[in-house]
Amino acid sequence: MKEQNDLITFPGLAAPNILIPKKQYNLKKWAVVACDQYTSEPGYWEKTAEYVGEDPSTLNLIFPEVYLGKDTNARIDSINKKMAEYLGSGIFDTFEESFFLVHRTTPANPEGRWGLIAALDLEQYDYAKGSISLIRATEGTILDRIPPRKQIRRDAPLELPHILVLIDDKDLRVIEPLSARRNELEIVYTTELMNNGGSITAYRIHSDEDFKQIADALHRLADPEAFFEKYGSNDVLLYAMGDGNHSLATAKSCWEDIKKQAQFPESTLEKHPARYALVEIENIFDPGIVFEPIHRVLFNCEKSKLFDILSNHCSGYHVKEAASIEEMMNLVESSLEQAFGYADSNGIEVIFIKNPESEIAAGTLQAALDEYLLLNPISTIDYTHGTEATFELVKKSGNIALFLPAISKSDFFPAIIHDGALPRKTFSMGETDEKRYYIEARRIIP
Repeated sequence: MKEQNDLITFPGLAAPNILIPKKQYNLKKWAVVACDQYTSEPGYWEKTAEYVGEDPSTLNLIFPEVYLGKDTNARIDSINKKMAEYLGSGIFDTFEESFFLVHRTTPANPEGRWGLIAALDLEQYDYAKGSISLIRATEGTILDRIPPRKQIRRDAPLELPHILVLIDDKDLRVIEPLSARRNELEIVYTTELMNNGGSITAYRIHSDEDFKQIADALHRLADPEAFFEKYGSNDVLLYAMGDGNHSLATAKSCWEDIKKQAQFPESTLEKHPARYALVEIENIFDPGIVFEPIHRVLFNCEKSKLFDILSNHCSGYHVKEAASIEEMMNLVESSLEQAFGYADSNGIEVIFIKNPESEIAAGTLQAALDEYLLLNPISTIDYTHGTEATFELVKKSGNIALFLPAISKSDFFPAIIHDGALPRKTFSMGETDEKRYYIEARRIIP
C-alpha cells in the first residue's frame, strides 16, 4: 500500500491494493447496496438474495442490518467462510497501490457524482465528541452501535466499503482534474446496479503524475495557514464523514484493539493493513451531491413548553404565519437568519431565531428538543423525510412538525469546526437507492 515515496506523500491517506472480481463474473449481481439501508424491509433483502442466486456476490460478505440480532454468530461465520472461499478460489484481480476514480449515476441524478476510492489512515481519525483530528465524524457517534459491528469485522479477512467521506474542495483541485481526463485512464469496471441503483464506472489511478496531483491538492487543503485563514481554526479538518460514520468508528475501534493485543514491532504495526479503512472520498461541491433535510415530528407535545425551552438556546425568536407548506419552506430556505418551519393542527408558521447558540438551525433546534424530551418523557420524536409526508403526521391534535432547511454546502465544514459533530439526523446524502454499493474489497488481515 503506497503511503508515500521520496517525493509524494498523502495526508491521512494511502493508495491501497484493491480487489475486484475478474471480468467473467457478473458485477450487477456482485454489487449490493449498503448494509444499513432498508432496515425495516426484509423483503428487499429477500428479493436481492433471490436475484443473486448462487453467483458470487457481496451479499454473502456483508451483514444487512435488518438481520442484526438474528442468528448473528451463524451469519458472521458464514461471512468469514465466504470471504476465505472467494480469496482461495482466485476470483479477484488485484490492483496494487491504486486509487479508483468512480462515477455513479442514479435515476434521480443522471449526471452522476464522482468519487475517489482510497484508504484512510485510522491513526488520523478520532470519533470522540470535540475531536480535532484530521478525519472527523460529522454526527455524534452512538457507542452502543459499535460492538455488534466489531463482532462482524473482528475476524473478517476482507473489508468492503460503504463509507462516504467529504472534502471541502471548492476550487476543484483533487478529483475534478482526474475526471476531466477520464478518457485517458484505464477502465477497471463498468456495470449497472441492481434494484434501481443506477450505474457505476471505475478508472484506475496509479501513475506518479496522478499521485502527485492528488497529493499536492490535498496538502493545499490541509495547509495550516490557509486553513486558519479560511475557517479561523488551527485544527485542520481535511476529511469529514458523509455516510457510514459507525462503520469507520468500528474500523477504528478494531485497530485500537489490534495495537493493544499485538506483539508486533512498531515498524510492523505502521504497515498493518487494518490501520486503514477503504472509503470513497467525494468533493462536497460536486453538483451530484445533494443534501436532503431531515425533519422532526413530536408526538404528545405542548407547544408552549417547547418554545420556552427554545429560548434557552438563543436570545429570542419571532414568528411569521404562512399560508401553506410551500410558502413556509420558501421562507425557511431563503431566510438570512436561522429559521425552521412549524406546523400543527392549528396552522403553519416560520420561526426566526435570534443569536442562536449553534452555527446551523438543526443544531439550535436539536439542543432544544433534547432538553424538552428529557423533561417531558411522555413526548416522543420521529425523524422524517419529505415535506408533504411530514405534514401528514401533524393533522392529529397534539402532534407537532418541525421543518428544517437543507444544510448549505458552504456551511457544512464551518459548522463541524465550530460546533463539533453535528446533531444526529441533520442531513441525508440522497435517497436510499442512491447510497453506496459494495464493489471493491481489501485485505485487512496480513
